[in-house]
Amino acid sequence: MRWLLVPLLCLVAVSAFAADGKQVSYKSGNETVSGMLYVPAGKGPFPALVVIQEWWGLNDWMKEQASKLADQGYVTLAVDLYRGKVATTPDEAHELSRGLPHDRADRDLLAAAEYLRSLKNVAPTRVGSIGWCMGGGYALDLAIADPKLAAAVINYGHLATSEDSLKNIHASILGIFGGQDRGIPVSDVKTFEQQMKQFGKPIEIVIFPDAGHAFENSTNKAAYRADDAAQAWKKTVAFLRATLQEGSR
Repeated sequence: MRWLLVPLLCLVAVSAFAADGKQVSYKSGNETVSGMLYVPAGKGPFPALVVIQEWWGLNDWMKEQASKLADQGYVTLAVDLYRGKVATTPDEAHELSRGLPHDRADRDLLAAAEYLRSLKNVAPTRVGSIGWCMGGGYALDLAIADPKLAAAVINYGHLATSEDSLKNIHASILGIFGGQDRGIPVSDVKTFEQQMKQFGKPIEIVIFPDAGHAFENSTNKAAYRADDAAQAWKKTVAFLRATLQEGSR
């Protein structure tokens, strides 16, 4: 599995959330899956985001990110790709990520985007994706699979290289990476950026030279870099505002 090439560091935390979330269910093929939905204060229609988990699962840190993004004015759906399971050790995360069927995950995420578009308080043309680690790669996969997706934020996730795949992307892309990430080398990031630009796709790449993998997760004491994480958050907020709020009205 490609996820196994990425260094393991993205641990779990319990934090205070701002926007309250509620569990919701939606159809994915013949299955019913669940996620946590967060809604900003005020009246819509709002832009929306599919929020995609690290390899640990839909834990409290992921819910916190969805809540923080809702505070920025987005309806957010944090998808539960593991069907209720959450890892607390690297071995458990390894097992769960290996056991996740890629086609099922893609289907769940496409269904999540359609679920958001179906909500009365969501502007259907202003739906994007964001993910970290494993979820960063899936955020890009959703942009490839869903031509209606408006924006995607890849936080140190795997990168597609197939020309046929990249040509399918219509979303604006923000990629955030660590210069010391051994699982996703800077050379691969730059190749991806060059390919996207060759196809005329809107893309912004930010590389933090001294950061490794999973540097945004404050529960990952070995890799967390507070200053870089704060700058990455600012980049994310500005990018989403430009692509899903100001640029899409």
